[in-house]
Amino acid sequence: MTGFDAVFLSYDEPMANSLHSRLQRTLGGTVKRLHGVHGMRRAYRLCAEVVEREQFFLADGDFAIDTDFNPATVEPLEEGVSMRVWRAVNPVNGLTYGYGGLKLIRRSALREMGEAVDVLAALPGRIEFAQHTAGITRFNQSPFHAWKAGFRECAMLARGSEYGMADDDAHQRVDAWMLSRSGEFATYAAAGAREGVSFARQAVCEPQQFDHLNDPTWLRERFTAAHGDQAVSG
Repeated sequence: MTGFDAVFLSYDEPMANSLHSRLQRTLGGTVKRLHGVHGMRRAYRLCAEVVEREQFFLADGDFAIDTDFNPATVEPLEEGVSMRVWRAVNPVNGLTYGYGGLKLIRRSALREMGEAVDVLAALPGRIEFAQHTAGITRFNQSPFHAWKAGFRECAMLARGSEYGMADDDAHQRVDAWMLSRSGEFATYAAAGAREGVSFARQAVCEPQQFDHLNDPTWLRERFTAAHGDQAVSG
């Protein structure tokens, strides 16, 4: 293991146990697990309390790390940088960008995190985006999880990226999400993307509605109302 701690943050992802084990094998040491915490902002903040070092790897519960990823080559964050994000391959639309990617993050930055819909966009300091790909974001583990990924990401992109992404880039990514056709449950990811864009347009006049994007109970109810009670496990 390197000089960094590591945390695997999961909620209800069907493959979380196996992906946690994969992360431990690749990083070469114990990866702490935080599971089932309700509220995304609260969950991320709790990550800062389970580590002992200032800088640590953070992986979401659907991240499948590339087994060739070498943590020994990772440089610490420079002063003023709160987080580095490695790219992840999207399994349903071929995009490769920071969505769902591995992160190296400061404990102190999480403790000082402000308010944003895309929670980690509210970290103090700069955010780096690595050009290397660290794995695959395996969000398409069930109809609901695929739909939720498309819905949340495209609602946030349609609202306006909180990471400073250019509007043209955001539009291109939304279009790719809506055309998702590869991999398991791609049609649900595409449906989620379309519905997320519609939600963002309707919520413009009521910005507080965007808080629902971080509420797993609301998201599940929204999915069920539109698509029926599909099995979470697929």
